[in-house]
Amino acid sequence: QVQLVESGGGLVQAGGSLRLSCAASGRTFSRYGFGWFRQLPGQEREFVGAITWSGGNTYYADSVKGRFTISRDNAKNTVYLQLNTLKPEDTAVYYCAAVFSVVPSSSYYSTHAYDYWGQGTQVTVSS
Repeated sequence: QVQLVESGGGLVQAGGSLRLSCAASGRTFSRYGFGWFRQLPGQEREFVGAITWSGGNTYYADSVKGRFTISRDNAKNTVYLQLNTLKPEDTAVYYCAAVFSVVPSSSYYSTHAYDYWGQGTQVTVSS
């Protein structure tokens, strides 16, 4: 079992930055791939970015490419999502998720690939 706890969300003006953290506990952190998703009320969860277990590969949604950066610190059992140049349309609840297996790169984009989810953290970007 893995527990994921997100933090770092908040209210920021357009153009600003935030850094989200996802602290993981439980099974061997370094063996997990991680993804970040976001969701608005009444909408499906949307892929934002992902990082493989080795950290050697990262994937991003086109809407955030060049603005968001995902990274991991295995010594701290933490995955980060750096959000820069934020826009009002980035407003959502952001979720961290973990997958405990080697999956095709295309799988990282789907919620179905992930075994564990955090509770989410709210990001609100004002115009």
